[in-house]
Amino acid sequence: MSTKNTPDVGDAAPDFELYTDQNEPWRLSNHLDTPVLLLFFPGAFTSVCTTELNSVSNDLGRFQDATVVGVSTDSPFVLNEFRSVHDFAFPLLSDHEAKVSANYGAKYQNDFTPMNLDRISKRSAFVIDGEGVIQYREVLVNAGNQPDFDAIEDVIAGLS
Repeated sequence: MSTKNTPDVGDAAPDFELYTDQNEPWRLSNHLDTPVLLLFFPGAFTSVCTTELNSVSNDLGRFQDATVVGVSTDSPFVLNEFRSVHDFAFPLLSDHEAKVSANYGAKYQNDFTPMNLDRISKRSAFVIDGEGVIQYREVLVNAGNQPDFDAIEDVIAGLS
C-alpha cells in the first residue's frame, strides 16, 4: 500500500517539470508517448553513479522502447559537465530542491552517509507507462547497489 510520498506500482506517477542539463524544461506528462524510465541517482561524478549511468548509456538499446532520463539533486550546470564528460545518450534532470525525489519516495532524510546529508536522491528506478501509471518501482536503501536492469528491461518490453 502506498502513501502520498511513496507512490507504488499501479499508482499515478506524480507529474513534474525539471530543468535538463541543457537548461531546458522537461515535463513528465509531455513524454508519455513511450514508457519513461526515471533513474534517480545520488550525485554526479561519484563512482557508483558514473558506473550506473555509463552502463545504461552504453547499453541503451536494451531500453530502446523507453525514454530514459537521469534525475539528481545536482544543479543543471554540474549535470551538463557530467553528461558532457561521459557522453551520456540521455538527458539528466536537476531536482535541485529534491521535491520530485521526495514526491517519489526517493529522497534521503538527513541520513545519507555518516555526514547525515539531506537533499540527496536515493538510487531508484521507476518505469511509467503511457497512461502515467507506475509499472515498476525500485528504491534502493544502499546507494552502492544498482537497480535490477533485467527486471526493468522486462517491464519495458511488456509495455511495447
